Amino acid sequence: MAARVLLLGFIGLCFCLATASDHSPLQDFCVADSSGSVLVNGLTCKSPSLVQATDFSISGLHMVGNTSNAVGSKVTPVTVAQLPGLNTLGISLVRLDYAPWGINPPHTHPRASEILTVLEGSLEVGFVTSNPENRLISKVLQKGDVFVFPVGLIHFQRNAGHVNAVAIAALSSQNPGVIPIANAVFGSNPHISNDILVRAFQVDKNVVGSIQSKF
Repeated sequence: MAARVLLLGFIGLCFCLATASDHSPLQDFCVADSSGSVLVNGLTCKSPSLVQATDFSISGLHMVGNTSNAVGSKVTPVTVAQLPGLNTLGISLVRLDYAPWGINPPHTHPRASEILTVLEGSLEVGFVTSNPENRLISKVLQKGDVFVFPVGLIHFQRNAGHVNAVAIAALSSQNPGVIPIANAVFGSNPHISNDILVRAFQVDKNVVGSIQSKF
């Protein structure tokens, strides 16, 4: 009986691991058909006879992102929305540019883990573990260093130097999604009720209103 329970538990664990990321493709490729009207978990496939090399290629990641904004960073994504050939492959990437002391604000990717490598400059990076520990795990990275952000956890980056920094990050989903914490909490549409945010953050209502006005 104990062996049977153990076997069932092992099978269940394997199933969970197998479904923890995007599903594996069942054919050579499934280039996304953005004009498709059928709603599926992902995007429908373009006819293989219509597929071209351009469906699997994109240019421009050598170009410096515009960091002239409030946070001092620019994220240039390459997901299935930009590169149809990524459909069903379970991968994507982004280029990240940072002005001196610029940040990529705290955010999460609900559908992907992320692995980041610094190409130029230095970055302070970190993520926060789940409640109740809420432990900050952080490190300053130099050129060539690599860091991993586990799926779903709040994480951030900050340029730790006086010169521009550049990084490339790969993600384990064709459509990882991104939830910027400040934007989601204070810039939702419609707004979360002020009294909820006042109690959650234990601040004055005017403080909540002031932050909301920035989003």
